[in-house]
Amino acid sequence: MKNYKISNWLFFQGDDSIAWQKDYADESWQAVTIPHDWSVSNPFSKNNSSGTGYLPGGIGWYRCHIPLTEFPIKDNSVVQLTFDGVYKNAQVWINGYNHGIRPSGYSSFTFDLTEILKYAPDNELVIAVKVDHSDIADSRWYNGSGITRNVWLEIHDPIFIEKYGTTFSTLEYNSDYSKICIDHSITNTYSTISNVTIVNELVSMNEEQTYYFEKTIKLQPFKTSNISFKESLDNPRLWSTAEPNLYVLTTNLYYEVDGHKFHSKYINHVGIRTSNFDANNGFFLNNINMKLKGVCLHEDAGCFGTAVPVSVWVRRLLKLKEMGCNAIRMAHNPHAPELYTLCDILGFLVIDEAFDEWENPKNKWWQGHNVYPPKTEGYAHHFPNWYQEDLKNMVIRNRNHPSIIAWSIGNEIDYPNDPYANPLFEEMTGNNDANKPAQERIYNPNRPDTCRLTTIANNLIKIVKSIDETRPVTLAAAFPELSSQTGLLNDLDLIGYNYKEHLYEEHHKMFPNQPIIGSENGHGYSQWKIVRDTSYIPGQFLWTGIDYLGEARGWPIHGSSAGLLDLAGNEKSRYFLRKSWWTENPMIYLVTRPLETDTNNTTQIKELAKKWDYCIGERVEVICFSNCEQVEIELNGKRTPLVYDEDFGYFVTCVAATDSSIKAFGYKGNQKVEEEISTVLYPAQVKLEKWQIPAKLIDILKFVFPDIDQDVAQIECSLIDRNEKLSNISQKVTVSVQNGKLLGIENGKLDDVTDYTEAFRTTNGGKLVIYVQKNNTSDTQLRIETNGIRDTLFTL
Repeated sequence: MKNYKISNWLFFQGDDSIAWQKDYADESWQAVTIPHDWSVSNPFSKNNSSGTGYLPGGIGWYRCHIPLTEFPIKDNSVVQLTFDGVYKNAQVWINGYNHGIRPSGYSSFTFDLTEILKYAPDNELVIAVKVDHSDIADSRWYNGSGITRNVWLEIHDPIFIEKYGTTFSTLEYNSDYSKICIDHSITNTYSTISNVTIVNELVSMNEEQTYYFEKTIKLQPFKTSNISFKESLDNPRLWSTAEPNLYVLTTNLYYEVDGHKFHSKYINHVGIRTSNFDANNGFFLNNINMKLKGVCLHEDAGCFGTAVPVSVWVRRLLKLKEMGCNAIRMAHNPHAPELYTLCDILGFLVIDEAFDEWENPKNKWWQGHNVYPPKTEGYAHHFPNWYQEDLKNMVIRNRNHPSIIAWSIGNEIDYPNDPYANPLFEEMTGNNDANKPAQERIYNPNRPDTCRLTTIANNLIKIVKSIDETRPVTLAAAFPELSSQTGLLNDLDLIGYNYKEHLYEEHHKMFPNQPIIGSENGHGYSQWKIVRDTSYIPGQFLWTGIDYLGEARGWPIHGSSAGLLDLAGNEKSRYFLRKSWWTENPMIYLVTRPLETDTNNTTQIKELAKKWDYCIGERVEVICFSNCEQVEIELNGKRTPLVYDEDFGYFVTCVAATDSSIKAFGYKGNQKVEEEISTVLYPAQVKLEKWQIPAKLIDILKFVFPDIDQDVAQIECSLIDRNEKLSNISQKVTVSVQNGKLLGIENGKLDDVTDYTEAFRTTNGGKLVIYVQKNNTSDTQLRIETNGIRDTLFTL
């Protein structure tokens, strides 16, 4: 099988009723590279929906011209076209033939072009795609607009493995061997019985281990057959979060027809591992008990929208890994295929999620969070006709990823009065009820009954299990006080609770045979301690790991600040607090804040910051995030031990500010860590550093993503003073690029509504990230301009 990425397209934002025609004149259209998100190329506007980040949607068209003579297509080839995802309502024409519409923006879909190619005497394939994202208040978060994921042209020999037709699973693991199963779905397009030899070659990524399995079978004409290999492996390299060992599974098909010999090759990346949730003892990976230290993620990345380059995800994920994170919940829909592969490579456990709403729509905030009235556009309108196809697509497409440990069929489907209600509760409240009118809280018999959710859930569970019985099925419950009484949770293998830690003990007794997990959690120390100290709770998933566009509180705020990293992928203070709870290697992070009193002599608590520019004598709270056993500070030569605050999970003291620097020291066993902060001066220079993929990862990443070191250069920009200290100020930075292309600038400031197409942005905490497309034939040079500092040149 030959697989070609179709990246170069033409784009028109707007509608044209004849743009589907093969001979349509598209010469004036904009040249774009797929994946592409047109929404982030438009201005923020208060007139757009707050829920989707104040960015527009609308209608857009894409066209692509493919000269078939450039591809190895034979008379008996089977040719397919796959879209990894189009947001949304993608209607596709190929050489003028209408191939239908796919409403979901998260599902992949494939067309067989074999017959169509017979009607292309000019040997040209013209693909036209209409994308309709007119209902911009269709989601509670930002989803982008356009062909936001990759497109592939796939050329098969006449006997071929179906799309996603190879399944790899680990049946059993013991100390020195594993039992695995490899299933293939193979189609014979010939009119005669064909003898095919299947050779599976399983090779570890370090090429130290190789296993071979072979079978010869007879395939019936014009039939699809299922072939299974059940094998034992001696001493395999297991996949785990600490050592994410992967294997390359190469499936070779050998056969001969009419005197012609064929050899087709299919490649999958797989891992050998077992996982299970136990109702009393939590989670086990390869028979080893561990806690899931997870975060929820949406799939946008600031100025890229949802068309995120792979290397941008690598930088973000490695920072989460460094913090101690080992698990990700894909909120609240299937993500781009590349993200799952990165989780396999980097060692993250994944809960994959299908839906945020079922047959009835949730409230969509479009004038600010919880500002009534809401809108009710979105996927629910398509759910009755498409849920089976979309759910199956998620499971079939992603089931070979060793990172995935559970399938979620829904997020907060049972959110109270949104829209389902039940007479068991006269008044129903949920997680985000601020400003909710009184009539929206009380039981309304005219609303859909929550008992209907149980019927839908059980149907979805059956669909998942008909495809994959190796992983548990879960959902994230918003209102388990009620859902535990309506039967919604009864048939789940794993029960997910959002922000309901206080129910764990009671509901563990109520559901003694079903594990309960924190599927969505706040960042507080108490929420973590109950997971850490309760054996039957497998883990938690914080809302969220990274800030995201949409779910905005109100103009000009255009995103959610719930993350540990901001939109630029830079660490917030609470990133280091979480690191102190989730990691073992000694660390310390020093922050401060002023303690002020109001007219009633009440202490006012300000935000934490890495600063020490207070007035002499000013009362300052000094806080250390550390996993050390003892922490002390040094000020004016005097050392003071800090007390650990069990309510907040950090070391703290209060001091009077001085003009000398302040140091912190942490001690863990015979190891010592330290940190110092001092007064920072006005910025004197711009510091630029190109972020690099770590050397130990580059080979495996390039093996899977050959162009990863060329897709985008990420330049971390900092304003520093003459003492090389970060200057924590906001200052406009202008960027120009020679022999390359500026792809965007991100500062992570959620109230900065500067157009993402502009070549300037204001620093946030003295920092921002510049994204550049390099020129592969000559050096790419950046010029950075900012007031008061000499222009800075930087060469890639």
